Amino acid sequence: MWRYLSVLLIGLLFTMSSFGGATVSANEKIVYHVPIEETVEKGLSAFLERALNTAEAADADLVVFEVNTPGGAVDAAGEIAKLLADSPIKTVAYVNNRALSAGAYISLSADEIYMVPSATMGSAAVIDSTGNAASKKAQSYWLAAMKTAAEQNGRDPIYAQAMADVDIDLPEYGAEKGKLLTFTAEQAKKAGYSEGTVSGKAELYSILGVEDADIRSIEESFPEKLARFLTNPIVVPILLTIAGIGIVMELFSPGFGIPGVIGITSLILFFYGHLVAGITGYESLAMFIIGVILVLIEFFIPGGIIGLLGFTAVVGSLFLATGDPVHMTISLLIAVTVSILVFILLVKVFGKQMKFFRKMILTDATKTEQGYVSNPNRLDLLGAEGKALTDLRPSGTALVKEERVDVVTEGSFISKGSTIIIVKVEGSRVVVREIPDSN
Repeated sequence: MWRYLSVLLIGLLFTMSSFGGATVSANEKIVYHVPIEETVEKGLSAFLERALNTAEAADADLVVFEVNTPGGAVDAAGEIAKLLADSPIKTVAYVNNRALSAGAYISLSADEIYMVPSATMGSAAVIDSTGNAASKKAQSYWLAAMKTAAEQNGRDPIYAQAMADVDIDLPEYGAEKGKLLTFTAEQAKKAGYSEGTVSGKAELYSILGVEDADIRSIEESFPEKLARFLTNPIVVPILLTIAGIGIVMELFSPGFGIPGVIGITSLILFFYGHLVAGITGYESLAMFIIGVILVLIEFFIPGGIIGLLGFTAVVGSLFLATGDPVHMTISLLIAVTVSILVFILLVKVFGKQMKFFRKMILTDATKTEQGYVSNPNRLDLLGAEGKALTDLRPSGTALVKEERVDVVTEGSFISKGSTIIIVKVEGSRVVVREIPDSN
């Protein structure tokens, strides 16, 4: 009896200890650590969206974004800022080196900001795809966005605006009129733009009270890294230019060779990067394929309309694949210009001839010099005499060597029965002249 009670008591204690352990595990906080590195573009936006979705699915308590970026595309930064603002999870921007331009905007969109002693944040002037100052409309939008990002987390907006507007005078922070504001870690803390300066992640986690939390890192996958590289504003025009050069060189190559493979590969990489980055869907790729098919059909069914529709579809698919029509216009202009120069170089300098169209266009000719004639050439009649069987006005029939021959005069009228001589033979054309009657 007592033995059974002892076994029951031990089992009960074991069960209680198991529940107690489960309670501790259940109360453990979950923290995700996500890097924001290199240039800010649409590929980074897609990666951070995946990271936040993963954190939300795991019911995480905190997401720490380790920021080290020189900035990048304004539209991509806007998407990332919206992701942070809409996330129910607390977000912290940990600036471990620099958060410049779009990086500053993303950091301001986080709930809290911490910086290492050597970090900087600011210098957020908006520039266009050519590296020049953007239009007043774009600058006005950017200033409003910077101001909103600061205000939504209780920060004085004047500093955020000074990061993007050289007309704001803040000499006490080294940003007198004519200069953009760039905070050091100490300045950011003084202005209320940083919750604190930390020596590293260990101190950061300690301040946040998550040093014993379940800290999980999310890194970019290889396809995401590749997509970020392929959608980089500098890489896009290079890809399109390589594609254009490859196609031009293929027109001068016998058969389908290396230039064509390189050109097609560049286009595949262009669409692959934009698809993986989530910038576009398969509709742009489908439009491109349809456009290429229509252009090829134009070679066999000439008329111009089908080819024009195909060309429009190809160009339209490139614009559909990108979220920046201005940058795509510049990229296409660069690609087309370089391709035309290569075409001229091959034709004028190297004397190349296009071989692609020889497969579809008949270029052979049956020339007399090569022994081809459309009709029998009666050279045997040259110099022979005969008699006009009909009036020659100027054409008619003559009897030559007991053979009826269709003849034509040099332009004069020759009456029936007159004696004629053949003075020229050009294929089936036999030219005669009248021989005056010797009597």
